[in-house]
Amino acid sequence: MDWKSHLQHLKEVLGLLSAHSLVANKKKCNFAQCTVEYLGHLITGRGVAVDPSKVVSVMQWPQPKNVKGVRGFLGLTGYYRKFIKDYGKIARPLTDLTKKDSFKWGIEAQKAFDSLKQKLTTA
Repeated sequence: MDWKSHLQHLKEVLGLLSAHSLVANKKKCNFAQCTVEYLGHLITGRGVAVDPSKVVSVMQWPQPKNVKGVRGFLGLTGYYRKFIKDYGKIARPLTDLTKKDSFKWGIEAQKAFDSLKQKLTTA
C-alpha cells in the first residue's frame, strides 16, 4: 500500500471513530507499520500468519504427563488450528486422552504431539 492510501484509510477510520464518539489511545496506536502483532498473529499486507514467538512456546512444550498438560497443549495449538490442515484429525489421539480415565501416553499420542509441533512451525 502506498503512503497516500494509508493516510486516506487512516482518515476514514479516525472519522468513523469520531462519528461514534469513540477515541483511540495514542500510546497504543502504531501507524505506517508494515507488520502488526495482534492476538498472537502477525498481520502483513500479504495476510495473517502465526506469531513466531508463539511457535517457540509450542516447540518448547514438554511431553504432557497428564490430562491437564494435554489440554494446555491442545489449547495453544488449537488457537492456530486454521493454519494446520486436518488439525482435528491430527489432534484426535491427544483429544482422546482428555476423556475420563483414559490418559495413557502411547505411540499415537506421541506422533500427534510431534506432528502438531512440526506443522505449526511451517504454518
